[in-house]
Amino acid sequence: MKHTSIGVAISLAALAVFAFATAASANHSWGPPYHWARTSNPFTLKVGDNVSSSWDFYLDTAIADWSQSSVLDMTKVAGGTRPKTCRPTAGRVESCSARYGNTGWLGIAQIWITGGEHITQGVVKVNDYYFSQPYYNTAGWRSLVMCQEPGHTLGLGHQDENFNNDPIQPHTCMDYFIPEANEIVHPNQHDYEQLEDIYSHLDTTTTISQAATSPRSWQSAQAPREWGREIHRSPDGQASVFVRDLGLGRRIVTHVFWAE
Repeated sequence: MKHTSIGVAISLAALAVFAFATAASANHSWGPPYHWARTSNPFTLKVGDNVSSSWDFYLDTAIADWSQSSVLDMTKVAGGTRPKTCRPTAGRVESCSARYGNTGWLGIAQIWITGGEHITQGVVKVNDYYFSQPYYNTAGWRSLVMCQEPGHTLGLGHQDENFNNDPIQPHTCMDYFIPEANEIVHPNQHDYEQLEDIYSHLDTTTTISQAATSPRSWQSAQAPREWGREIHRSPDGQASVFVRDLGLGRRIVTHVFWAE
């Protein structure tokens, strides 16, 4: 049976709406989805420790939590950068804490993409300017942000971005909610299932390699003006995603967790 061009357009539009609704309710991968290229599962991803002693517990907890995934393990290694500059290292994630100033953000996750979807390196930054203030200097806020940002470097997006609704049960660090002061926030089972889906296929090459200094063109985009174009902002303004196109199929994607 032939379809008119109008009929085809309507059908495609309906299909797109259905696909979006399904993805919004069941899928919280970040991007197309973004993932580390690797030739086998489970794979091991190194995390450089560039955080202060006040963050060690929360970084260790996040690494242990994400390592419970059936498709990957995280392992902490010596940091490869100065915390304030927090430059990336090829083939791994650098995690940094410093007093970055009154920037407006609590935490940042950046991933460097090649070939449209493959993560080649990542950076996590937490801002001690805010975490030294009584409201944010709690186990709940520290664990929420330090768990969520590494989750982004694995290719996960948020399960929910609304601070004003009821938190997802059981709680997950990939949800936006106000944690109890003494709460330690972890991933939940849906996060692990999403990782299994993201990494269900294998690649013929790998982007997980020995630590190496990144080319200057791949260095960290520090200032907001270097983040590129904002392609997403949550309805309450607490989360943003920026993309900076570097050409030749390469780009930097930055997730920003804004302070209230």
